[in-house]
Amino acid sequence: MHDRDPSSAPGAAGLRIGSLVPSITELVVALGLRDWLVARTGFCIHPAEALREVPKVGGTKDVNLAKLQRLAPTHVLVNVDENRRETVDAIRAWPNPPSIIVTHPTGPDDNLELVALLGRHFGEAPDSPPRARAVVREHAAALTQALQRELAATQPDGRVARSVLYLIWRDPWMTVARDTYISRLLARVAWHTLPDARGGVSGAARYPVVRGDEPWLAKVQQVLLSSEPYRFSAAHQDEARALCPNAEVQLVDGELLGWYGPRAVAGLRYLRGIAAAAGG
Repeated sequence: MHDRDPSSAPGAAGLRIGSLVPSITELVVALGLRDWLVARTGFCIHPAEALREVPKVGGTKDVNLAKLQRLAPTHVLVNVDENRRETVDAIRAWPNPPSIIVTHPTGPDDNLELVALLGRHFGEAPDSPPRARAVVREHAAALTQALQRELAATQPDGRVARSVLYLIWRDPWMTVARDTYISRLLARVAWHTLPDARGGVSGAARYPVVRGDEPWLAKVQQVLLSSEPYRFSAAHQDEARALCPNAEVQLVDGELLGWYGPRAVAGLRYLRGIAAAAGG
Protein backbone atom coordinates (compact mmCIF):
# COMPACT_ATOMS: atom_id res chain seq x y z
CA MET A 1 0.00 0.00 0.00
CA HIS A 2 1.32 3.43 -0.94
CA ASP A 3 1.01 6.45 1.33
CA ARG A 4 -1.21 9.22 0.07
CA ASP A 5 0.40 12.14 -1.65
CA PRO A 6 0.16 15.09 0.79
CA SER A 7 -1.36 17.31 -1.90
CA SER A 8 -4.29 14.93 -2.37
CA ALA A 9 -4.88 13.96 1.28
CA PRO A 10 -8.01 15.11 3.13
CA GLY A 11 -7.54 18.59 4.52
CA ALA A 12 -4.61 19.30 2.17
CA ALA A 13 -5.72 22.88 1.64
CA GLY A 14 -5.69 23.69 5.35
CA LEU A 15 -5.67 21.69 8.56
CA ARG A 16 -3.32 18.66 8.58
CA ILE A 17 -2.80 16.76 11.84
CA GLY A 18 0.05 14.43 12.72
CA SER A 19 -0.37 12.49 15.97
CA LEU A 20 2.60 10.76 17.60
CA VAL A 21 0.63 9.39 20.57
CA PRO A 22 -1.66 6.32 20.33
CA SER A 23 -4.35 7.51 22.75
CA ILE A 24 -4.29 11.03 21.30
CA THR A 25 -4.74 9.60 17.80
CA GLU A 26 -7.81 7.78 19.07
CA LEU A 27 -9.03 11.05 20.56
CA VAL A 28 -8.51 12.89 17.26
CA VAL A 29 -10.79 10.38 15.56
CA ALA A 30 -13.32 10.49 18.40
CA LEU A 31 -13.54 14.26 17.99
CA GLY A 32 -14.49 13.84 14.33
CA LEU A 33 -11.13 14.90 12.91
CA ARG A 34 -10.22 11.76 10.94
CA ASP A 35 -10.44 13.60 7.61
CA TRP A 36 -7.64 15.92 8.71
CA LEU A 37 -5.35 13.24 10.18
CA VAL A 38 -2.35 12.75 7.85
CA ALA A 39 0.21 10.95 10.05
CA ARG A 40 0.35 8.52 12.97
CA THR A 41 2.84 6.15 14.59
CA GLY A 42 2.83 2.41 14.14
CA PHE A 43 1.50 2.10 17.70
CA CYS A 44 -1.56 4.22 16.85
CA ILE A 45 -3.86 1.27 16.16
CA HIS A 46 -7.29 2.39 17.40
CA PRO A 47 -9.77 2.70 15.83
CA ALA A 48 -8.27 0.28 13.31
CA GLU A 49 -10.66 0.78 10.40
CA ALA A 50 -10.49 4.56 10.57
CA LEU A 51 -6.69 4.55 10.65
CA ARG A 52 -6.08 1.98 7.93
CA GLU A 53 -5.18 4.56 5.27
CA VAL A 54 -3.35 7.02 7.53
CA PRO A 55 0.43 6.91 6.87
CA LYS A 56 2.69 5.62 9.63
CA VAL A 57 5.80 7.59 10.60
CA GLY A 58 7.71 5.14 12.79
CA GLY A 59 7.24 4.66 16.51
CA THR A 60 6.58 7.01 19.39
CA LYS A 61 10.26 7.04 20.37
CA ASP A 62 11.79 6.67 16.90
CA VAL A 63 9.74 8.95 14.65
CA ASN A 64 10.67 9.02 10.98
CA LEU A 65 11.04 12.79 10.88
CA ALA A 66 11.78 13.00 7.16
CA LYS A 67 8.56 11.15 6.32
CA LEU A 68 6.57 13.23 8.79
CA GLN A 69 7.92 16.42 7.24
CA ARG A 70 6.97 15.23 3.74
CA LEU A 71 3.40 14.76 4.95
CA ALA A 72 3.36 18.48 5.78
CA PRO A 73 1.33 18.57 9.00
CA THR A 74 0.09 21.93 10.22
CA HIS A 75 -0.23 20.53 13.75
CA VAL A 76 1.71 17.76 15.51
CA LEU A 77 0.40 16.20 18.72
CA VAL A 78 2.98 14.88 21.21
CA ASN A 79 3.14 13.70 24.80
CA VAL A 80 5.73 14.21 27.54
CA ASP A 81 5.87 10.51 28.48
CA GLU A 82 5.44 8.96 25.05
CA ASN A 83 7.75 11.07 22.87
CA ARG A 84 11.36 12.22 23.12
CA ARG A 85 12.24 15.86 23.67
CA GLU A 86 14.76 15.55 20.83
CA THR A 87 11.91 14.69 18.45
CA VAL A 88 9.99 17.81 19.41
CA ASP A 89 13.10 19.99 19.11
CA ALA A 90 13.82 18.59 15.65
CA ILE A 91 10.28 19.35 14.45
CA ARG A 92 10.50 22.88 15.83
CA ALA A 93 13.69 23.38 13.82
CA TRP A 94 11.96 22.72 10.48
CA PRO A 95 11.47 25.63 8.09
CA ASN A 96 7.88 26.82 8.71
CA PRO A 97 7.37 24.32 11.57
CA PRO A 98 3.91 23.06 12.46
CA SER A 99 2.12 24.01 15.64
CA ILE A 100 3.15 21.49 18.29
CA ILE A 101 0.51 20.60 20.86
CA VAL A 102 2.11 19.06 23.96
CA THR A 103 -0.04 16.83 26.16
CA HIS A 104 0.71 15.41 29.60
CA PRO A 105 -2.34 14.02 31.41
CA THR A 106 -1.24 12.64 34.77
CA GLY A 107 -4.60 11.59 36.17
CA PRO A 108 -8.11 10.70 35.00
CA ASP A 109 -9.48 14.18 35.69
CA ASP A 110 -6.98 15.54 33.17
CA ASN A 111 -9.02 13.91 30.41
CA LEU A 112 -11.45 16.82 30.67
CA GLU A 113 -8.69 19.36 30.04
CA LEU A 114 -7.28 17.17 27.26
CA VAL A 115 -10.59 17.27 25.39
CA ALA A 116 -10.85 21.01 26.05
CA LEU A 117 -7.28 21.53 24.77
CA LEU A 118 -7.99 19.91 21.43
CA GLY A 119 -11.34 21.67 21.37
CA ARG A 120 -9.60 25.04 21.64
CA HIS A 121 -7.12 24.21 18.89
CA PHE A 122 -9.51 22.62 16.42
CA GLY A 123 -13.01 23.59 17.50
CA GLU A 124 -12.52 27.27 18.27
CA ALA A 125 -9.44 28.48 16.37
CA PRO A 126 -10.44 30.81 13.52
CA ASP A 127 -7.97 29.17 11.12
CA SER A 128 -9.55 25.74 11.65
CA PRO A 129 -11.88 24.70 8.78
CA PRO A 130 -15.55 25.44 9.53
CA ARG A 131 -16.53 21.78 9.19
CA ALA A 132 -13.78 20.76 11.60
CA ARG A 133 -14.89 23.36 14.13
CA ALA A 134 -18.47 22.13 13.97
CA VAL A 135 -17.72 18.41 14.40
CA VAL A 136 -15.19 19.01 17.18
CA ARG A 137 -17.60 21.10 19.21
CA GLU A 138 -20.30 18.44 18.89
CA HIS A 139 -18.09 15.47 19.71
CA ALA A 140 -16.18 17.26 22.47
CA ALA A 141 -19.40 18.11 24.28
CA ALA A 142 -20.62 14.50 24.18
CA LEU A 143 -17.24 13.08 25.26
CA THR A 144 -16.95 15.59 28.10
CA GLN A 145 -20.35 14.57 29.44
CA ALA A 146 -19.43 10.88 29.27
CA LEU A 147 -16.15 11.49 31.09
CA GLN A 148 -17.82 13.57 33.79
CA ARG A 149 -20.38 10.82 34.36
CA GLU A 150 -17.77 8.08 34.72
CA LEU A 151 -15.45 10.19 36.88
CA ALA A 152 -18.32 10.96 39.25
CA ALA A 153 -19.17 7.24 39.48
CA THR A 154 -15.57 6.23 40.22
CA GLN A 155 -14.71 7.51 43.69
CA PRO A 156 -12.70 5.99 46.57
CA ASP A 157 -15.26 6.80 49.27
CA GLY A 158 -16.56 3.66 50.97
CA ARG A 159 -14.17 1.33 49.18
CA VAL A 160 -11.69 -1.03 50.83
CA ALA A 161 -8.16 0.27 50.37
CA ARG A 162 -5.67 -2.13 48.79
CA SER A 163 -1.92 -2.01 48.22
CA VAL A 164 -1.24 -2.74 44.57
CA LEU A 165 1.77 -3.50 42.39
CA TYR A 166 1.03 -2.62 38.77
CA LEU A 167 3.63 -4.25 36.55
CA ILE A 168 4.29 -2.89 33.07
CA TRP A 169 7.52 -4.75 32.23
CA ARG A 170 9.45 -7.91 32.95
CA ASP A 171 13.21 -8.51 33.05
CA PRO A 172 13.56 -6.15 34.77
CA TRP A 173 10.27 -5.79 36.57
CA MET A 174 8.97 -2.25 36.19
CA THR A 175 6.02 -0.51 37.81
CA VAL A 176 4.48 2.96 38.03
CA ALA A 177 5.15 5.87 40.37
CA ARG A 178 2.27 7.43 42.28
CA ASP A 179 2.18 10.57 40.14
CA THR A 180 1.52 8.69 36.90
CA TYR A 181 -1.82 8.45 35.12
CA ILE A 182 -2.21 4.74 35.87
CA SER A 183 -1.52 5.10 39.58
CA ARG A 184 -3.91 8.01 39.96
CA LEU A 185 -6.58 6.13 38.05
CA LEU A 186 -6.25 3.15 40.41
CA ALA A 187 -6.45 5.48 43.41
CA ARG A 188 -10.01 6.33 42.38
CA VAL A 189 -11.05 2.92 43.70
CA ALA A 190 -8.72 3.19 46.73
CA TRP A 191 -6.08 0.98 45.12
CA HIS A 192 -2.75 2.53 46.07
CA THR A 193 0.32 1.56 44.12
CA LEU A 194 3.60 0.57 45.71
CA PRO A 195 6.25 1.79 46.05
CA ASP A 196 4.99 5.03 47.55
CA ALA A 197 7.23 7.07 45.27
CA ARG A 198 6.85 10.08 43.02
CA GLY A 199 8.63 10.13 39.70
CA GLY A 200 8.47 13.79 38.79
CA VAL A 201 7.27 15.40 35.58
CA SER A 202 9.24 13.16 33.22
CA GLY A 203 12.00 10.58 33.07
CA ALA A 204 12.74 7.02 34.15
CA ALA A 205 11.83 7.63 37.79
CA ARG A 206 8.16 7.65 36.76
CA TYR A 207 8.48 3.91 36.05
CA PRO A 208 10.61 2.42 38.86
CA VAL A 209 12.49 -0.85 38.53
CA VAL A 210 11.60 -3.52 41.11
CA ARG A 211 14.60 -5.60 42.14
CA GLY A 212 12.62 -8.25 44.00
CA ASP A 213 14.15 -7.83 47.46
CA GLU A 214 12.26 -4.71 48.56
CA PRO A 215 10.62 -5.15 52.02
CA TRP A 216 7.40 -3.49 50.85
CA LEU A 217 6.72 -6.34 48.40
CA ALA A 218 5.39 -8.36 51.36
CA LYS A 219 2.71 -5.69 51.86
CA VAL A 220 1.33 -5.93 48.32
CA GLN A 221 -2.22 -7.30 48.31
CA GLN A 222 -2.90 -7.22 44.58
CA VAL A 223 -0.55 -7.62 41.61
CA LEU A 224 -1.89 -6.36 38.30
CA LEU A 225 -0.12 -7.67 35.20
CA SER A 226 -0.72 -5.25 32.35
CA SER A 227 -1.28 -6.29 28.76
CA GLU A 228 1.01 -3.46 27.61
CA PRO A 229 3.66 -2.32 26.99
CA TYR A 230 4.84 -5.80 28.00
CA ARG A 231 2.26 -8.40 27.07
CA PHE A 232 1.92 -10.35 30.30
CA SER A 233 0.08 -13.66 30.10
CA ALA A 234 -1.05 -16.43 32.41
CA ALA A 235 2.44 -17.91 32.07
CA HIS A 236 3.83 -15.03 34.17
CA GLN A 237 1.43 -15.33 37.10
CA ASP A 238 3.57 -17.75 39.09
CA GLU A 239 6.56 -15.40 38.77
CA ALA A 240 4.43 -12.55 40.07
CA ARG A 241 3.24 -14.68 43.01
CA ALA A 242 6.85 -15.44 43.90
CA LEU A 243 7.60 -11.72 43.80
CA CYS A 244 4.66 -10.87 46.09
CA PRO A 245 3.79 -14.01 48.07
CA ASN A 246 0.91 -12.40 49.98
CA ALA A 247 -0.85 -10.97 46.92
CA GLU A 248 -3.58 -11.99 44.53
CA VAL A 249 -2.42 -11.83 40.91
CA GLN A 250 -4.53 -10.97 37.90
CA LEU A 251 -4.12 -9.97 34.27
CA VAL A 252 -5.59 -6.59 33.33
CA ASP A 253 -6.23 -4.67 30.13
CA GLY A 254 -3.42 -2.10 29.93
CA GLU A 255 -5.13 -0.10 27.22
CA LEU A 256 -8.23 0.46 29.33
CA LEU A 257 -6.19 1.40 32.40
CA GLY A 258 -3.38 3.29 30.69
CA TRP A 259 -4.85 5.07 27.66
CA TYR A 260 -6.36 8.48 28.24
CA GLY A 261 -8.84 10.26 25.98
CA PRO A 262 -12.02 8.47 24.86
CA ARG A 263 -10.82 5.08 26.16
CA ALA A 264 -10.96 6.49 29.69
CA VAL A 265 -14.77 6.29 29.58
CA ALA A 266 -14.67 2.51 29.23
CA GLY A 267 -11.54 2.39 31.40
CA LEU A 268 -13.25 3.88 34.42
CA ARG A 269 -16.13 1.40 34.08
CA TYR A 270 -13.62 -1.43 33.70
CA LEU A 271 -11.77 -0.31 36.82
CA ARG A 272 -14.97 -0.30 38.88
CA GLY A 273 -15.70 -3.80 37.64
CA ILE A 274 -12.38 -5.32 38.62
CA ALA A 275 -12.47 -3.53 41.96
CA ALA A 276 -15.93 -4.93 42.67
CA ALA A 277 -14.75 -8.44 41.73
CA ALA A 278 -11.88 -8.05 44.20
CA GLY A 279 -14.27 -7.01 46.94
CA GLY A 280 -13.45 -3.31 46.76
